[in-house]
Amino acid sequence: MIIRRRWPARPAALLAALLTVSFAVLGGGLPAHADEPTAAAGTPSATEAPKVDLILDVSGSMATTDIEGKSRISVAQQSIDEVIDALPPEAEFGIRTLGATYPVSDKTDGCKDTKVLYPVGKTDKVEAKTAVATLRPTGWTPIGLALRGAAQDLGTGTATRRVVLITDGEDDCSPPDPCDVARELAAQGTHLVVDTLGLAHDDQVRQQLVCIANATGGTYTDVHTQAQLTQRVQQLVKQSDTTYQATPANIAGADSCASAPLLTPGVYADREKFSEHRVYRVSVKPGQELRASVSVTPDRAVARDYGVLLQASDASGQELVRGADAGSGRTDVASTGLRWSAADSPSPTASATALQGATTSGTTSGTTTDATAGQLVCLTVSNSFAGQPGVQTDPGLPLQLTVDVAAASPAPAGPALGLGRGWIMLLVLTGAGLVTGLLWGWIARWRIAVWREN
Repeated sequence: MIIRRRWPARPAALLAALLTVSFAVLGGGLPAHADEPTAAAGTPSATEAPKVDLILDVSGSMATTDIEGKSRISVAQQSIDEVIDALPPEAEFGIRTLGATYPVSDKTDGCKDTKVLYPVGKTDKVEAKTAVATLRPTGWTPIGLALRGAAQDLGTGTATRRVVLITDGEDDCSPPDPCDVARELAAQGTHLVVDTLGLAHDDQVRQQLVCIANATGGTYTDVHTQAQLTQRVQQLVKQSDTTYQATPANIAGADSCASAPLLTPGVYADREKFSEHRVYRVSVKPGQELRASVSVTPDRAVARDYGVLLQASDASGQELVRGADAGSGRTDVASTGLRWSAADSPSPTASATALQGATTSGTTSGTTTDATAGQLVCLTVSNSFAGQPGVQTDPGLPLQLTVDVAAASPAPAGPALGLGRGWIMLLVLTGAGLVTGLLWGWIARWRIAVWREN
């Protein structure tokens, strides 16, 4: 009588138990996810939603058919429809027209022809799209007056206002000159940014639109397709909503750490010329961590190959940490960041290093420099942008600096505490693999022996 033995489920159970134990050990050795940093205390925040007013050129030249076989006005209308469909419910959005009422034969009234098509506010998408669909190319191009009207549409307040101008021609009704109007609006300090999009590829038109954008820290885009127009306007609307949740405070960086402004946690705006260095100071106490980031916007035509550097150093000039970003070609923004803890100081005395000219009593111009007061860290923002021929260097490129000082993150275990959790994980995996291999080898040999007996 031949007895056939069935392999019980024990090896599988043992294997499952082994893997369970392994993963339990591994799970215990995995580092927990660090909590996301909370908003810094004292960070200025907008008390109102950012607002966007779109200015649409409806002058006679917008009837020209040269964009993918369609007229310029139809391309603009379809793009605006898509932008309206994608608006979030909380968006503050409006539309103003120029040249939509009086014919070309009536220049007197045509050069005053700018009006609100849809007021800035919460958007009824059906109503706004219906208003856009009724537009037909008609008259002149009073861009300067339209910019002033858009500034009035947006009002004043702490949140940044954005004007998006879509046009195919230069202002043929000046005065007022649209560049002068843009400078006038920028000088009012109402956080007004004008972005321009050109539908006609003419050097004079391009020059005027670039001038308008440069004066307010905005951008210029040369539009060739409907998809490009839609994408760019959507980017600008989204940027208004995400970038300015905290309204930047205007500051002016210095050329040396000794004279640099002392910053508290918050968001700051400055301007930096091509290849310039701007320096700021931040106090970091023991047990705290400095977190800083900077974004520089190439708001005009720049040369290829560029970079942005954010460097933290002590008062003696010794570098503590740096962050850098490099690229090639036209981008909307170049940004980088860094993190540094006071515990990372190379020596105990570094955290108490005084600025140049410190006295033996531990003060510099009334600023204490003992360990309890914290170390003054110098933040230097540098860029390697270069303008293309003919591009104005003044004003400088828009710069936004975010500074936060939070509790220092716990440092990972050093060599004195063992090989680290990564090595524990590796050893457990290796042991589990060896045991599993031996177990399955023994099972295979047993099954062959049973097969031979049968």
